Amino acid sequence: MADPSRPVTGYPAYPNGRPPPSNAQPHGQAYPYAAPPYSYPTNYANPYDSTHQNARLSFLRAIIAGIIVVFIITAVILFIIWLVLRPQLPEFRVDSFQVTNFSTASQSLSASWFIGFSVFNPNKKMTISYDFIESTVFYNNEFLSQTPVPPFTQDKRTQSVVNASLSSLNAYIDAPTVSKINDDRRRGTVKFNVGVSARVGFRAGWWRTRRRLLRVLCEDLSIGLSPSNSSGSGKLIGESRACRVGI
Repeated sequence: MADPSRPVTGYPAYPNGRPPPSNAQPHGQAYPYAAPPYSYPTNYANPYDSTHQNARLSFLRAIIAGIIVVFIITAVILFIIWLVLRPQLPEFRVDSFQVTNFSTASQSLSASWFIGFSVFNPNKKMTISYDFIESTVFYNNEFLSQTPVPPFTQDKRTQSVVNASLSSLNAYIDAPTVSKINDDRRRGTVKFNVGVSARVGFRAGWWRTRRRLLRVLCEDLSIGLSPSNSSGSGKLIGESRACRVGI
């Protein structure tokens, strides 16, 4: 017989002889389903990185906008200056052109040319400076001779005289070109082309343009050269000739 004064050991008795469910909550409430396991987010964004990236994009946009504004302002200023100054290209003319000691062989040519140019600056507000000037003589597209010309500067609305002396001594010329020159000479005239190239700059007070390459072409300059002229000398036929000028 059990002693009632001894403590009771073992499991306590449950109502109805069954233990309560394992997910039982206080006050006897229970969830109908087991709680899902908690998972930590893997795509957590650092708010500091996002703020830093936005600030950098804003800074880049500000730089690009500033460059565009500066470009537009510069273009407007240059356009206004161009409207005020209206820069014009100089005008070139060949006033005199003569050749001496002109002779040809089977594949060679010898001659001396003397060319006198008049150069006019039509600008009312701008001076023009010429550097690295070269003058060239051609027969059609065949190069014959080239020489440098001293640099010079032109004031507003002024005209300058520029002279060039060129020569060739037994310069190689292909046989078909020599044949054409001799045919022209038998007809009494030989046509030459003269070119001028120079680096030019326009200036008006403190404002000046960057230097650019000026090209001048004077075409179909007829020289009287007859076969009966043993000295091989001739001059420009007709009046002075205007030249084409471009940059």
